[in-house]
Amino acid sequence: MSITELGRTGAGPASDGGADLAVRAEGLVKTFGTHRAVDGIDLEVRPGEIFGVLGPNGAGKTTTLRMLATLLKIDAGRAEIFGVDVAANPHMIRQLVGVTGQYASVDEKLTARENLWLFSRLQGIAAPRARHIATELLGQFGLEDAADKPIAQYSGGMRRRLDLAASLITRPPLIFLDEPTTGLDPRTRGQMWDTIRSLVTDGCTVLLTTQYLDEADQLADRVAVIDRGRKVAEGTPDELKTAVGNSTLQVQLAEPADVPTAVEIVRRVLGSEPILSPEQGRLNVALDQADLAAEVLIGLRTAGVSISSVSVAKPSLDEVFLALTGHEADDEHEAGTEENR
Repeated sequence: MSITELGRTGAGPASDGGADLAVRAEGLVKTFGTHRAVDGIDLEVRPGEIFGVLGPNGAGKTTTLRMLATLLKIDAGRAEIFGVDVAANPHMIRQLVGVTGQYASVDEKLTARENLWLFSRLQGIAAPRARHIATELLGQFGLEDAADKPIAQYSGGMRRRLDLAASLITRPPLIFLDEPTTGLDPRTRGQMWDTIRSLVTDGCTVLLTTQYLDEADQLADRVAVIDRGRKVAEGTPDELKTAVGNSTLQVQLAEPADVPTAVEIVRRVLGSEPILSPEQGRLNVALDQADLAAEVLIGLRTAGVSISSVSVAKPSLDEVFLALTGHEADDEHEAGTEENR
C-alpha cells in the first residue's frame, strides 16, 4: 500500500484507533524560551472534512500546524497523521501532507509553469510527468492564461492559488492551509473558498487556520477555538453559536457612562451577564428566546437609559469568541505574532 493510499483509506500502523482519524494530537506543547506558544492542545480531524483552527494572531495556530507538518519539533505530547506518528516517522508524514503557508514559497523570477515543474522535479517526478502535472494544475486553478508570465506580475490572489497548486503536486490526502486568504480582497477570498471546497470534493482532508470568523463559519465542518496557546472550545459552528445562546441582542448605548446601569438591568431581567464589546457602550446579550429582548429594552427605557441602536440576530462566531476569551478574534495580545517570535 502506498503512502497516498494509506491517507485515502485511513489504514495505518497505529493500534489505538488513531488511524481512523486524519489528525490526532494529544497535549501538544511548544515553547520558545520562556514563552509557551502551544500549551497542551488536543485535536481530532476526521477524514474528508474541513477542520478550522480559529484564533487571533499569536494564539498558537501556525505553531500547532508547523508541529503537525514536522516543520517544528514537538516539545511535549504526541501527534499522528492517518495513524502515523509525527515525531517517529517525519519522512512518511511529509508524503501524507501538503502545506500552504502564509507567505508565497514560489520563485518570483520564474513563471508559474516553471515553478510547478521545478517543484515536481524536486519531489522526484520525471520531467515528462512534471510537465503534465504543471499543465493540469494550471488549468485546475484558472492560471492557464498567465502560465508563462513571471510570478512578479501576479496579483496576491493568483500567487495564493499557485502556492496551493504547488502543495497538490503529489496529491496528498491531507492539506494544511495556514491563513490562506490573508490580504486578499473579498472577491478573491470567495474564489479561494470555492477552491478549498473543491479539494474536499476531490477526496482531500483540509486543516485550515484562520483569524477570520466568517471564513471559519463559511468553510469549516468543525472548529477548534484557541487563545494564548490553549484550546478553549471545539464543535461545529452551529454548536458553538448555540452555546452562546439561540439569539443575541446587541445594544449600543447613547451614553457609555450608562453601561453599569444597563449591565445591572440585564442581570435583573435575565439572570445572566452581558458581554461588553471593545466599542464603548455596546453590549451583547445572549437570549434563550428572542422575545426576551423586549423585556431588556423595557427595563432600559424604564431606567432612563438611552439607546442609539439595537438588533436581534443569531449569534455569530465573533460573539462566540468574545464570550470564550473576553476579547475579539483580531486582537493581538502582548506576546506578538508567531511570525515575530
